[in-house]
Amino acid sequence: MKILLIEDNNTIAKQLVEFLALQHWVVDHAHKGKLGEKLALEDIYDVIILDLNLPDIDGLTLCERIKNQATITPPILMLTARDTFEDKSLGFHKGADDYLTKPVDLRELALRCQALSRRNMLHKPKQLQLGELFIDLTRQTATRNHQELALTSTSFTILSVLAQQHPTPVSRSELMHKIWGDNPPNTDALKSHIYSLRSLLDKPFDKPLLKTILNIGFKLDIT
Repeated sequence: MKILLIEDNNTIAKQLVEFLALQHWVVDHAHKGKLGEKLALEDIYDVIILDLNLPDIDGLTLCERIKNQATITPPILMLTARDTFEDKSLGFHKGADDYLTKPVDLRELALRCQALSRRNMLHKPKQLQLGELFIDLTRQTATRNHQELALTSTSFTILSVLAQQHPTPVSRSELMHKIWGDNPPNTDALKSHIYSLRSLLDKPFDKPLLKTILNIGFKLDIT
């Protein structure tokens, strides 16, 4: 999983990042709300862990902003010392998907993250239609203009990630993580798979769909 932790307490953040990394999850950490908002809106996360007591922006306001503005809405787990029913009720009304009070049992935190990620996957479509591109995520097949694309499993993974995050670009590092997890090969391997995908997705057709975004990564250009 890919986790965004928004927590201003460096001691707590260090403990959480180290523990979550032991679960073989990728963790980005923002020590301020504005940085957390920027990351949440620019990237795609399986779960966001959000502390409510941030120095520059109220966590409830930040939760609401992320839920309203994110291209793909991530599940948000609020982490706070506020433990009254009224506090929890307000958090859920602002868009929180789960709520844990400090001090936190790290094992429970990991279980909550897994549950939120699985629950979020249930609401994702099994089939995607983007213009003349059709992708069946269950069967792992894709067609363009009703012509089946003979994709390898890796090419299909790249295409499905790009399609699910369309129109947002996907970074090279995120694609490599989706394909190879925590042990990616060198970047030449990704370059080779991108070339193979282009050969099948674009070369037989008039208009290319797979675009390279300089210094960022790749996206699908569907108009």
